Amino acid sequence: MDRIQGLRLFIRVVDLGSFSKAAADMNIGQPSATKLVAQLEAQLGSRLLHRSTRGVTPTEIGLLYYEKCKLIAHHVEEAESVAALMQSQVQGGLRISTSVAFGRRVLVPLVMRFMKLNPRLQIELSFDDRYVDLVEQGIDLAIRMGRLADSTLGARYLAINPWVVVAAPEYLAKRGIPQHPDDLDQHDALIYSTVQGDARWQFNSPAGQLQTITVSGPLRSNNLSALLSAARLGMGLAALPAYVAHQSIQSGAVQAVLGDWALPSQEIHAVFPSPRLLPAKVSGLIAWLQGQFSENWWAEMK
Repeated sequence: MDRIQGLRLFIRVVDLGSFSKAAADMNIGQPSATKLVAQLEAQLGSRLLHRSTRGVTPTEIGLLYYEKCKLIAHHVEEAESVAALMQSQVQGGLRISTSVAFGRRVLVPLVMRFMKLNPRLQIELSFDDRYVDLVEQGIDLAIRMGRLADSTLGARYLAINPWVVVAAPEYLAKRGIPQHPDDLDQHDALIYSTVQGDARWQFNSPAGQLQTITVSGPLRSNNLSALLSAARLGMGLAALPAYVAHQSIQSGAVQAVLGDWALPSQEIHAVFPSPRLLPAKVSGLIAWLQGQFSENWWAEMK
């Protein structure tokens, strides 16, 4: 087994909490799986896993290594996807579902460009912040944020979706610039009622410690554009995806605060009804989308 496969094995051991399950998932024997992880620990000079009769769990170092391994696996998958070029012209109907803000600001221009490259493709775009059953609704492809629930759906990683806390300069001049999450109890928050814990904002400190702060304020909405508009009007602090806030930050309408305290990022995935027999029109669009998201993709949007 090569180094990349070894990293993938380690990821599966952590994901499943079991050497035997990971070995079965990778089609190798359990003794081989145990030996390979032990070799990995020896090479690194660090214990990566706690082993007990109840299963295996990552050590502190193992958890950090696991996160890096996932990024490496994602990049390898992206490289492999680039090689999977369309062997025939993409054509026919394609139904796509995504969230409202991401669809309007990010996906629409990308899909328009893809359609110009594939003029025989007919696309139906639907926008919904609620969970959509792909099979029931006849959706070929959905773009989803955050951790994926265990299911029979197929998925391909696209990018990371970072979040930032922003406010208008006028608001900050009146209320002060928060230097620490604890300062938020002196501020008005504009609360997104769908993700990021609703009124509980989580931050990772520069040292990697997690801190949860309960916020309150005059406006709560499930629409990101509404929260951005309120922030631009000086009504309070808003936690927003970078792709929503970036242009307003660049124009000076709002400015980012608490830059050393990171809000949890979300993974963006292309999700489809079944991992088997993926139509060329779907695999072609996914492979193309994977090539459009750079490391700082939200800063390159026009």
